[in-house]
Amino acid sequence: MIEDFHFLRPWWLLAIFLPIGIVWLASRSGNARNRWKDIIAPHLLEKLIVDASGGSRVRPSWLLSAVLTLAVFGVAGPTWEREAPPFVEDTAPLVLAVDLSPTMDAIDLTPSRLERAKLKIKDIIAQRQGARTAVIAYAGSAHLVLPLTDDASLIDTYADALATRIMPVDGKDTAAALTAAEQALSEGGVAGTVVFITDGVEQNAFDAFKRKSDNGILILGVGTAEGGPVKTADGGFLTGTGGSRVFAKLDIDALKNLHALTGVDVATITDDDADVRWIAQRVATNFAQKKSEQGDRWKDAGWLLLAPAAVLFALTFRSGWVVRLGAAFILARLVLMPTSSHAAGFADMWLTPDQQGRIAFERGNYDGAATRFHDPMWRGVALYRAGKFAEAVDAFAAVDSAESWYNQGNSLLFLSKFEEAVTAYKKALEKRKDWPEAKANLAIAENLLATQKDEEQEQQQDPNEKPDEVKFDDKGKKGKAGQVDVAEQTSEMWMKNLQVSPADLMARKFAIEVQEKKP
Repeated sequence: MIEDFHFLRPWWLLAIFLPIGIVWLASRSGNARNRWKDIIAPHLLEKLIVDASGGSRVRPSWLLSAVLTLAVFGVAGPTWEREAPPFVEDTAPLVLAVDLSPTMDAIDLTPSRLERAKLKIKDIIAQRQGARTAVIAYAGSAHLVLPLTDDASLIDTYADALATRIMPVDGKDTAAALTAAEQALSEGGVAGTVVFITDGVEQNAFDAFKRKSDNGILILGVGTAEGGPVKTADGGFLTGTGGSRVFAKLDIDALKNLHALTGVDVATITDDDADVRWIAQRVATNFAQKKSEQGDRWKDAGWLLLAPAAVLFALTFRSGWVVRLGAAFILARLVLMPTSSHAAGFADMWLTPDQQGRIAFERGNYDGAATRFHDPMWRGVALYRAGKFAEAVDAFAAVDSAESWYNQGNSLLFLSKFEEAVTAYKKALEKRKDWPEAKANLAIAENLLATQKDEEQEQQQDPNEKPDEVKFDDKGKKGKAGQVDVAEQTSEMWMKNLQVSPADLMARKFAIEVQEKKP
């Protein structure tokens, strides 16, 4: 944005007087009248001076001044946008809001709209390769199926169990689903994207999409414009007034209107993976944009001036010894170096070690990047990406900053050093208050540490140890009868019940949540 434009190193702008001085001096030295006016009489000087005609009007001094001007602005570090820290988790969080209203059982898509949506969910999860995903189910009410998790098998299990029959309230409340999805992302501590997999958005929900949000929103329309009959749980078809079958149609014009009014990106389901790639691209783009906006560092755009400066500098060369000596110098460097080091030596002539490391890093050669980087943070990142977590900890330890402690905590987690990881994340939070990623990872590390300690205690217990005392109910007597009110049970209690199918589990959980919300 133009209002964010500034220079990272503004003091370098003082060097702009150098090219200005070169132009001024060149203009004075190129003026024959000024050089000879104190020596030759004016009436003779005019007869002796021959004005040059033809040739190039572009003077080398002008080109040199232009090159220096570009160099000054480049070194000053122009910038107008932030960049994400290089080590922040780059897997974008996603919430899948799945429409479970009755019309999702329409069979205009085979075998049905909902079953096709489930297949797309599997494809999306496979495409994201372990990124955190949450699932929301909604109809007349909205409910959290799974919080943000990277467990693909768990997501698949609950996605397979989604069915229209599990929803406790008929109808469609897309606005409630949006609220539930944003709540799931806020608990994750980072902005993400919400994808609605639905066969339509009701008109009264448009205002909810107009609200400014830090999260991206996508709509994937499921169905066809021609529509199809809606199957019921007993194998029949949904009928309307008069006994005629209900044909549910995808209102594509309404989706286009939603995009026009709110700017929400909209697409329809496809037979290939084009829709999945469309979603993945926009999720990644939205995440990168948010990370850049939240980043601590400004992106140095000075390198953009390198190419025009190089072109102008090339024009300042004249045929002769300058070019010849330069070529001879490069040739000598190549001849005198061992053959195996030609490429590295040539790179050393033009690129710093950190620049060479960055090129290797972006090409996926993390081992090679680690050997080239001088910057300890970047060297640590390369070692981490290469799976050398112990060496990464040592590299990060050379810097005492919030990012360094955060990175150490991530590396220590992979080494199963949970207690040290907890300490590292706390150090990061001391230096940077309320860092969402550090808070989230600290909670993970503390949970892993608690689990580790519990397992160690269980292993230390003697399996042959007898209980202190066992008491049985008196003979012939029964325990006191009691009743449990279903409304008093919480959704968390139902989640612990492993004797029911995931579909029944969700049906009961959703019913309880609706009951709890009633006044």
